[in-house]
Amino acid sequence: MTNEQIIEQIKNMIGESQINIDPDALYDGASDRYNKYAKAKGVLPVPIPTIIAYPKNPEEVKQILEFANKEKINVIPRSGKTATEGGLENWKDQAIILDGSRMNKIIKIDEYNMQATVQCGVKLQDLENEVRKMGLTTGHSPQSKPIAQFGGLVATRSIGQFSTLYGGIEDMVVGLECVFPNGHIAKIKNVPRRSGGPDIRHIMIGNEGTLGFITEVTIKLFKYYPENNQFHGYLVKDIEAGMKVLREVVVNGYRPSVARVYSEEDAAQHFYHFYDNKCVLLFMAEGPKGIAEATSHGIKEAVEKFKDGIIKRVDDKLIEDWFGHLNWSQDNIDDEIKGMIENDTHAGFTTEVSANWTEIVQIYYNVMNRIRTEFDRADDLTMLGGHSSHSYINGTNMYFVYNYEINCEPEDELRIYHHPIQRIIVEETLKLGGSMCHHHGIGKYRNQWTKDEHTSALFMLEKLKEAFDPNDIMNYGNIFYKEEGKKYQN
Repeated sequence: MTNEQIIEQIKNMIGESQINIDPDALYDGASDRYNKYAKAKGVLPVPIPTIIAYPKNPEEVKQILEFANKEKINVIPRSGKTATEGGLENWKDQAIILDGSRMNKIIKIDEYNMQATVQCGVKLQDLENEVRKMGLTTGHSPQSKPIAQFGGLVATRSIGQFSTLYGGIEDMVVGLECVFPNGHIAKIKNVPRRSGGPDIRHIMIGNEGTLGFITEVTIKLFKYYPENNQFHGYLVKDIEAGMKVLREVVVNGYRPSVARVYSEEDAAQHFYHFYDNKCVLLFMAEGPKGIAEATSHGIKEAVEKFKDGIIKRVDDKLIEDWFGHLNWSQDNIDDEIKGMIENDTHAGFTTEVSANWTEIVQIYYNVMNRIRTEFDRADDLTMLGGHSSHSYINGTNMYFVYNYEINCEPEDELRIYHHPIQRIIVEETLKLGGSMCHHHGIGKYRNQWTKDEHTSALFMLEKLKEAFDPNDIMNYGNIFYKEEGKKYQN
């Protein structure tokens, strides 16, 4: 079909007011935050989508997917636009962006059963604001909280800043509704647990738009006790010293909502007024008063046990102030892009991985050493560091962060700077048995390592794709490696 025929067909399905073919909107929709510098400079090296469609209900999603499936047209599911790994990037000459932002109703807040049901386009902050009025919280707080939407949060298996207590989005989802490429609408009921075969929620949680479109989500709610928050901050001699304390707290059964350790370089970005060229270790304990106090006691015990690595305690107020300014808004994104254009610098590129406690520190040091000695543009780096921010009984994550001056053409920035750094991080992580993608997903720029990530279990992912999307119309290039995609990755 021609682009004009595709546009006409979708307009007839859902109406002219629910489509967008404005050239600026289509250009913006061609990529997410991954390729933001080239995008801001107007030189995105990827195809422009054909149309943006805004369905208002699952039946309209069904119609569009059935049409795309029949005509074998690429569909890019979108809800929130906060993806960072190329998950919303278009790699096909014809593509339909299926945007769920107009499905934005809070369907039900069930205070007694401690759950809320929302459409995919509801912003996380909007639901949080409503449940806070009832003394409740979602417990989910990624930096994108003010603008992230539930469809995208679930599809990318997102995680929030308070995950050590509340878990990731996969721990919060009770049930969901989704539409598959053949038009089948499936609704998974809301129950606390069941043993009815494999947990089918996880077919859609983290599918990154490659299997279907999420239209509705039910998530857990939690009691909210901000008056009991307790903050703890310390300067520590190195990453390893901080990791020992993190591990001690978590394996002893305590669950601070926040448990983090920052390298000296990364700490300089966040704690410049007190970090004193040292690593920073911090915690927040929350919940009912007794639990918050017990958690704080556990933190102090762990710090005492490993006091040889502790340099000094930081004023609690400094940590509390920092927590109050973590999230970013659309204005923050706009300011970041403006700064990149004006200064030809890149601030805040990240690659996040995870590993068991025995490997994570070695991965960190191996990565730091290789980048500093092998990366041929190391002189352009203005910051290279990392932090651990999500811990578990058996391990933790590492968020590698790197900033650099851009001394190349905008369309070459990823190839010259980000991709060589990311390759080192992924290689060193996989070499020691870690995961190359802790929470931002695989997207389109880590798909070359999907096989190495899953090894023999890749069979299961491939069979899901064959079963639910046999015509390969859903988010072409995400998760699953495509040889022809190399022209964009390189």
